[in-house]
Amino acid sequence: MITSFLNDESDLEDRLSEFCTASQSDQTVKDTVSEILHEIRKNGDAAMLEKTLKYDHAKLSQNEIKVTKIELEEAKSQLTVLERESIIEAIENVSLFHERSIPENWSTSNNHGAKVGEKFYPINRVGIYVPGGNVPLISTVIMTVTIANVAKVKEIAVVTPPDSEGKIAPQMLAALELLGVDEIYKVGGAQAIGALAYGTDTIPSVDKIYGPGNAFVNEAKRQVFGTVGIDLLPGPSEVMIIADSSSNPAFVAAALLSQAEHGSGKEKIFLLFSEKSHFDKIASEIKTQLQDLSHKEAVAGVLERGFMSIYLPSFKRISEVANYIAPEHLELQVADEHIGFLTDHITTAGAFLLGHETATTLGDFIAGPSHVLPTGRSSRFSSGLRLQDFLRRSSFIQYDKKSAIRAKKAVAVFSEMEQLDGHGKSFSIRL
Repeated sequence: MITSFLNDESDLEDRLSEFCTASQSDQTVKDTVSEILHEIRKNGDAAMLEKTLKYDHAKLSQNEIKVTKIELEEAKSQLTVLERESIIEAIENVSLFHERSIPENWSTSNNHGAKVGEKFYPINRVGIYVPGGNVPLISTVIMTVTIANVAKVKEIAVVTPPDSEGKIAPQMLAALELLGVDEIYKVGGAQAIGALAYGTDTIPSVDKIYGPGNAFVNEAKRQVFGTVGIDLLPGPSEVMIIADSSSNPAFVAAALLSQAEHGSGKEKIFLLFSEKSHFDKIASEIKTQLQDLSHKEAVAGVLERGFMSIYLPSFKRISEVANYIAPEHLELQVADEHIGFLTDHITTAGAFLLGHETATTLGDFIAGPSHVLPTGRSSRFSSGLRLQDFLRRSSFIQYDKKSAIRAKKAVAVFSEMEQLDGHGKSFSIRL
């Protein structure tokens, strides 16, 4: 179990580099995904059904791929009052958060007097991947589909792997029904991404694909990019806890354990702490709390392979290390007076959870921001899923005779500099 921490910074960056890249996609995954995508593109539904049987152990016929209205109604009827209220509460919070990001079309005049500006349009048809099977992520439905609805996307197709009986968790179907989605397919893995990208007889292709997944799903998204758009490549969950002397060891331990139970076995768990005496207390709490978890064996495996704890007495140094790791979730379990410094100096976290009472679980389930976040250090250059990801922007330019005359000289100069006389002619002929 957890018995030690890094206290020597002499080769810290090398250790971090090796640790953070250990679970990245390998050649076997790339080759397997390439073969699956080729078969989906070539054989469509037949290949999709064959892969569903092979990987999800569900034997489906072609007319069973799409969820029926009867299945949706049955799922809705099974939802308890409390489940329904909780789902609606989460949908409302996610909607409220992302409505603040709706952009406005705009126009202005440039220095020629021409009109220029931008217009925003929802992407016409999107595909959303929702992990399912043994741990159906109902919250992922809310954290993706709700944003698409706020963006006014016209067509939303959802894919999610069935269980071995060919069924989808009723709570997931009920959440989709509450969100107004009726195009749902029982398919997961790389084959689902291929179906969304290339289309099959049953599943029409989409314009862009969203949602988290395992290494095979992410690699499939990587390989179909260009044929369709993708949101980002959110892989196994990550959490970093920054703790100081004010932190509660029980809270810290619970936060570390919660993100280790997602189930892939490749989750990354980081603890940066400034009070050395706290480590033994946190380790003891982890050992005690682990015994009560239903997924304790899986969690223990993550703690064995994917946990890194570092003692750093300086908040400046903590910020530097956090910026290098660029964690998906970052809990600041520190005194209020330290939160401002850390949020000013740490610029690469996917999501901040501020203060002792703010568990990552709130962001996972109901707070508002999407839990689809960048992982694997990609927070250095990308952001979590947001409304703009469901929109596309077009710029526009409108010249009249007067403004075109003002542009005449500069257009001629650029045409000559770039030796593109046809460009110059296409403009000058209008004058």
